[in-house]
Amino acid sequence: MGRIAVIGAGMGAMAAAARLAVAGHRVTVYERTETYGGAVRRFERDGFGFDTGPGLLTLPAVWRDLFVKTGKEPLEDRVELVQVDPSSRHFFADGTRVSLPNASRAGVVAALDEALGAAAGERWGDFLVRAREAWDRTRRPLLEEPLWPNWSVLAEREPYPAVAHKRLLRTRRASTLAEVGDWELRDPRLAALLESHALAYGLDPRVTPASAAVLPYMEHAFGVWSVRGGMRELARAVHERCVARRVEFRFGAEVTAVLEKDGRATGVELADGTVAEADFVVAGVAPGTLSRCVRGSAVRGDGEVPPRHGLPSRLTVLLALRGGRPERTAHRTVVHAADREAELDALFGTPFGVTDRPTVTVLRPDDPRLVPDADHEAITLTAVVPAQPDRRWAEPEVLADLAEKLITVAERAVPDLRERLLWHEVRTPADIAEATGAEGGAVPPPALAAGEGGLLHPANTTAVPGLFTVGGWSHPGGGLPHAGMSGALVAGLIVEGPEFRGSQ
Repeated sequence: MGRIAVIGAGMGAMAAAARLAVAGHRVTVYERTETYGGAVRRFERDGFGFDTGPGLLTLPAVWRDLFVKTGKEPLEDRVELVQVDPSSRHFFADGTRVSLPNASRAGVVAALDEALGAAAGERWGDFLVRAREAWDRTRRPLLEEPLWPNWSVLAEREPYPAVAHKRLLRTRRASTLAEVGDWELRDPRLAALLESHALAYGLDPRVTPASAAVLPYMEHAFGVWSVRGGMRELARAVHERCVARRVEFRFGAEVTAVLEKDGRATGVELADGTVAEADFVVAGVAPGTLSRCVRGSAVRGDGEVPPRHGLPSRLTVLLALRGGRPERTAHRTVVHAADREAELDALFGTPFGVTDRPTVTVLRPDDPRLVPDADHEAITLTAVVPAQPDRRWAEPEVLADLAEKLITVAERAVPDLRERLLWHEVRTPADIAEATGAEGGAVPPPALAAGEGGLLHPANTTAVPGLFTVGGWSHPGGGLPHAGMSGALVAGLIVEGPEFRGSQ
């Protein structure tokens, strides 16, 4: 079989590497940093452990499939998955609170009716039925198949079956997520609940297509999971699976060029001048990095989906607290912004910025492996922020101000936070850029249909024969499940060739 050079050791790249190795290829992964996992990292100090990337997992079936297909071994034999219940708790701007059971439509409807008033749950339940229809229409072309050559069909068709709405003597249907919230949910708190799923991926709900309804549906239908010991344990397990299948890893090995001969990718060149020949090259890096590596050739041809640019990033504050985690504490709490429009204007307008009270996700895992003992608690705060190519947010006074904003918001969910706080650490867009190579620390969202193709990602094939792309910056986009799917698609395209049409 052939030689495969993989650029980057992110989750999608490792998923592809493991599958290709099982197919008989000789696979070498070149990673410019000293570890694997891409954005899936861990910070440790004084016996505390924190995920600095994704903290929760949806669609674990993607990773279960990887372990079965690469070793006939259940994922649960390598990591301990824990279903999070409630899936989330929400603190709305008006003071209303609600806890949503995990993967239970009846439970969610009842909880919303009790917290927000009669009929609120029914409206959300009806929305989920329509969201399921959008999911059924887009699941295969957006997640399980290579991007269609006629991808414009996905860009033009809105798969979400919006309800007809009369407005100013005209009948209209929602085309954006914000319109779904305003016209179909008809409650600012339900709208905030809906939009928080888009905002978590750095998407502006005012322009994000209604097809983004699949994001809350995924959580509802397939549940929300944590990994005992943190999400880094999943990265460790995938790395170990690669090693067990004789994938070779070379860390501290920065690829500076993709070699070509007769118009085809033939290997890679490293920063130290080393040349490694290959029959195929798989690039799990951001578009800017790949463009610099492909010298003299266009990575994408005319008429293809262009790379995504101008995406936001994440700010993360890691909190070490004295005192144990109280019973019945939710693993995930979303504290919604005091002023929705002001937050969206700051994030997606010009100039970019962060409001004083942004939407903050508070993760409080019930995991003894992440704390020194039962008398301490580890909490992670996360907010969407603009990417920062100029590294301005590395300045100490700016970091202190941003951390203070998130901690102040989090006090709504953790009232005794400040009196329990031992220390905190801040992870900025610059840290994400260092881990992933993405300009400004930008974080790619999942692919979505409609919206004129603005939320599609480039195909896994490229204009250079023998060169493939994998991970969040290519089809089917960002997020842990999507990264795993991209690995399966790339492996299929290399093993089976252009006729590969995805999993059956």
